[in-house]
Amino acid sequence: MIAITNLSYFLGDRALYDSASLHIKPKQKIGLIGLNGTGKSTLLRMINGEFQPDGGHISKSGDCTIGFLNQDLLSYQSDESILSVAMQAFERQNQLQVQIDKILHEMEHNYKDELIDKLARVQDEFEALDGYSVQSKAEAILEGLGFVTGDLQRPLRLFSGGWRMRVMLAKLLLQKPSLLMLDEPTNHLDLPSIQWVEKYVQSYEGAVIVVSHDRQFLDNTIDTTVEVSGGKLNYYSGNYSFYLEEKDERNEIQRGAYENQQAKIRQTEKFIERFKAKATKSKQVQSRVKALDRMDVVDAVVDENAKVHFRFQFTTQPGRHVFQLEDASKAYGEKVILDATNISMERGDKIALIGANGRGKSTVLRVVSGDEPIEGKRRLGHNVMFTFYAQHQLESLNINHNLIEELKYANPNKTETELRTVLGCFLFTGDDVFKKIKVLSGGEKSRVALAKVLLSQANFLLLDEPTNHLDMQSVNILIQALQQYEGSYIVVSHDRYFVENIANKIWYIEDHQIKEYPGTYQEYEVWVEERGLQSAVSDKAVVSSAPPQKTSPQPAAKSTAKKPTSNEDAQKLKKAKKQVEELEEAINLLEAKKAVTETKLAEPAIYDDAKALADLNRTYADIKQKLDKANDNWETAMMEIEELAG
Repeated sequence: MIAITNLSYFLGDRALYDSASLHIKPKQKIGLIGLNGTGKSTLLRMINGEFQPDGGHISKSGDCTIGFLNQDLLSYQSDESILSVAMQAFERQNQLQVQIDKILHEMEHNYKDELIDKLARVQDEFEALDGYSVQSKAEAILEGLGFVTGDLQRPLRLFSGGWRMRVMLAKLLLQKPSLLMLDEPTNHLDLPSIQWVEKYVQSYEGAVIVVSHDRQFLDNTIDTTVEVSGGKLNYYSGNYSFYLEEKDERNEIQRGAYENQQAKIRQTEKFIERFKAKATKSKQVQSRVKALDRMDVVDAVVDENAKVHFRFQFTTQPGRHVFQLEDASKAYGEKVILDATNISMERGDKIALIGANGRGKSTVLRVVSGDEPIEGKRRLGHNVMFTFYAQHQLESLNINHNLIEELKYANPNKTETELRTVLGCFLFTGDDVFKKIKVLSGGEKSRVALAKVLLSQANFLLLDEPTNHLDMQSVNILIQALQQYEGSYIVVSHDRYFVENIANKIWYIEDHQIKEYPGTYQEYEVWVEERGLQSAVSDKAVVSSAPPQKTSPQPAAKSTAKKPTSNEDAQKLKKAKKQVEELEEAINLLEAKKAVTETKLAEPAIYDDAKALADLNRTYADIKQKLDKANDNWETAMMEIEELAG
């Protein structure tokens, strides 16, 4: 579909790409990864035709169409409704709709046969292009991305940059290009929307290239990883986790080859040095000199996994209780965020506050910090000292300071050597530490602000989306720093890998209450899934008006029959009753799974993906078979109970 051959691209004297090659196949899902500054976004722009390569070729098949989601779209504004903007994806259908409306208007005054014929032709084409369903498709995708029905007719200009980006993503998804390129698509999405996009990309019929720092998003969406490193495009036939394992193996092989070659070079150089003055050995010496000149040098392995070699400590130890809300309520007009909620945290709690946008997560952080007034009580514990990190606080960095000066301002007690060590942890090395804040990129400013937070001597951190604009290496560094941080913190984040590695408790907002799950994010996900299945069973029991099937388990009535006459019968009865309880639990779970699968089979979109439909049908058949068998076993066990009790 697209062939990149011997691609070269230079920024001044620096080669971003040097004879790089890659073939993009139809339906391939590629994760494009690499350190910041290696040229990932530049490559996407070259594929899109915005930048021209300095050498090599990018060739595309004639029917290849490209959709490109990039951060520049944040600035796009329009007075049209977000539904209208999304429906711009249906260019031909929109043209036909205008023609249909115009013809119908003319026919109010001029009912000619030629107009009727023209209307029929236009309507036939409109129907062939599925024009009557385009609005419902646009509404479904916008709502999948987090918009509520009432938002769809609001003008695009009334929404923030992140929400405008969602509209542009919806437009691209509706266009269904043969190659969809997504540059950091999760930056402005909440967790439910990220999960929705994941499912969409998984079943997308065209090819996809994703640039993202969200490891779990990559693992769940891609089948190929392409690493930008050393001016080359290195191909790995698997997702991001596969890439990590495969790269370790490749590095081991390269490290061995490098060490062997270096040993051979040292031996050769030693021979040359020893015998270069001897005429009798001149032929052998010249032969070895030429061999060194012809040798393809194996590069040393560069360790890109930076480690934190600095302990972020504070001098004031807090009391046992860090923070508490009592009967706390917060609302903006009619929009209620919290209603008489009670929550507390203790020393050592590492809390991730998660959930959909609009639930009030950032508001909760401001309530905790005291920046938002509330009804009710807010209490900070004894000796608690907190600091707050949020994206808008990047503006508080002194643009005229260099990096050392800015960190010195955060902690005057640290020496320059200590500050350099901290900056090194956040990927600023050598003369980087003397750069002015004003010349830094958004991601670099984020790293400086995070370093300041960890140097601040605070024993309680409030972090609002700290991984935004960070690459994977920087996220890994932040994870290490927080893992060895001895204080407490509350983090708002939609990055699941990050949350899984830094939180020992999960907070979420439900029914205007802050609720706590006392475990890791992975455990929380399992709990949510189980709760959803239980809810499906309960809902089914409440709404079902059909009579129970003959094979459905029914609660046993209180028995008035004789008690068993022997110990053996009593043991058998006990065993049969236990089996019935276990079977009833299994049947309830299988019925819930069956209900969920039936719901998925009722969705029209599943019939657009033959493989997914086949997999779902197999799953449904397997569940139904297990359910029938469990019901048969339940009937057998109940008959045994009746015989033993009789």
